[in-house]
Parts: sequence; C-alpha cells; structure tokens
Amino acid sequence: MSESIRTTRFDFVSLGESMLRLSVPTGYRLDDTRSLDMELAGAESNVSVALARLGWRTGWVSRMPDHALSQAILRALRSDGVDVSAVKCVPDERLGTYFIEFATPPRSTQVIYDRANSAASRMTSADIDWDYLLDTRVLHLTGITAALSESCYDLLVEAIQRAHAAGVMVSFDVNYRAKLWDAATAGEKLRPLIAEADVLLCKGVDATSLFGCQGEPRQLMGELQALTRAPAIFCTFGEQGAALLSGNEFATQPALPVQIVDRIGSGDAFAAGVLDGWLSGDGSASDRSALREGLHHGVALAAIALSQYGDRVLSSRTELNSALTSERLDISR
Repeated sequence: MSESIRTTRFDFVSLGESMLRLSVPTGYRLDDTRSLDMELAGAESNVSVALARLGWRTGWVSRMPDHALSQAILRALRSDGVDVSAVKCVPDERLGTYFIEFATPPRSTQVIYDRANSAASRMTSADIDWDYLLDTRVLHLTGITAALSESCYDLLVEAIQRAHAAGVMVSFDVNYRAKLWDAATAGEKLRPLIAEADVLLCKGVDATSLFGCQGEPRQLMGELQALTRAPAIFCTFGEQGAALLSGNEFATQPALPVQIVDRIGSGDAFAAGVLDGWLSGDGSASDRSALREGLHHGVALAAIALSQYGDRVLSSRTELNSALTSERLDISR
C-alpha cells in the first residue's frame, strides 16, 4: 500500500443499528409458528463483520439497550473481530427486531419490522465518541440509519461533515427500505447525503425510484453521477450483476451462479467486497485499479452471502479468493 495512507486505528468504521432477526423456515408461516430462529442483523454491522473476517481493522458504533439481548449481539460482533468499545448502552430502552417469513414463488418473502423508538433510533451527536468514529480510513453510512428518525438523519449529516473535515473517506450505501419511508421522501432526504459521498453504492432500481435515473446501466449511472461528488459509484442490477462508474470509465461484472439459500444480507456483502478491494489500494477514491478490484470482490462476496443463512456473511479471505478464481469444489478436504 502507498505510504500516503493516513495512519489510523481502524481501516473501517460504521455507524448504525443492529437488531435481532427472528424467522421461520421456508414453507412455514409466521401466523402459525411455535418457534423462531434467531440471528443478529443490521446493514452497517454486517459490513463490519465481513471486512473484519477478511482481515481489516473494523469498528462499529451504535446506541443499544443495556440488557442481555444487546449483549448477545455485542458478543457475536466481538467474536467476529469487530471492535464495539464505542457502543453506548443505555437502560430501559428497546432493541429493534424484525421477523421474516421465507417463501418461494409464487409467494414472496415477507418482513415485519418492530424497530420504532429503538435505542438506536434515538441516537444524537452526544452519544458518539467522535475521536473514535473518525479514527479510520473510511466511514461507512447507509440510508437505513437516515430513515430511523430525524435525530439519526441529523447525525449522519454531522458525521459526513466531520469526516470530510478530518480527511476521512465516506462510503454511503443508499440501502432503501420501503417499510421505513416512501420513495419520494427518501429521494428528497437522501440527495444531500449522496451528494457528499466519496464512494456511493446504490441498487439500480433504487436509483430509478428515488432519484429518477433512467436507462441502461451506463446511462442510469451517469445520471446518478450528476447528483454526487463521489469519484466512484457502484450499482447492482440483480441477476445481471453490478457495475462501476469512475469518471468516464464504466465497468461491469456479471453475477456469479449461485444456489440461493437466503437473499437477505447480499447487498451488505457486496458493499464489503467493494470496500475490501478499495482498501487494498492507495487510499484514494480515484484509484481505479482498486475500484475495479472492489467490483469483482463485491460480486463474489454477494454470491457467497446468498449461499448461506443469516444476514452476516461469515466468509474468509481463502473462500473469497476461491470464488474470485471460480474454483469449484463440492468438498474441501
């Protein structure tokens, strides 16, 4: 890596909410279940876990209730290699949860959120150890946190401003959730945030529904590019794969064939792969070689996430490298 890389405690820090995920197996209905499988979830912590397991120094910041369920989440994150020492735990508040009913066609998988007024949704600037949050090469934020509350939205505005003042790169994933806010509101509120990103991630369908971007991937991403200062824009297009627009350079990466086990978390895995490639570069958002590597890594890590159960992608450098080289082994002995 270049000697110009800013010396920091962390390579990556994220800010957001983690929740408990409660689900029934495919074929079972939530309204008739007697048991639920429990996993931990949360876009920003998912990316933190994926990068930690790939060998990067990662931290995650949030506000959580001070009880056993939160401690279970924190213990799991620590075991995955994520530093959680700056998480603020507060008494007498609630932990967000969500419920999943997995399904196959013609039914669609259903998600029920129970996260209103969670401890994380009440985060303000006073809850943040700013020296910790900004002691990193890249700060990762998402539109999910922006949707939780006005105080969370204001916190992201402040975090982006402080990051730029401190010379910290900002990665922003639009990560639209229709059950948190409607497309018109999300588009209006997120425009100022995506405008200030250094690396911007967005689903192609969200670029259209939130920001009015139209056309084939190159045209759509060109219209998205006009809305941001970001030198690097990554968009995903489902089974078509993903694309990168950096300046005038446009690159695509087809999706890897995969037998889908669990769709949830693949977008966070893509973001982690993108940042894994970028972090391996010279530390600038204009390092096109590292960005192209990030596109390749993002598609591969997303495929790995789709092949396993749970929101977190519990992978490794060896497994990622195998996917990148298209090595296929039924059994690794």
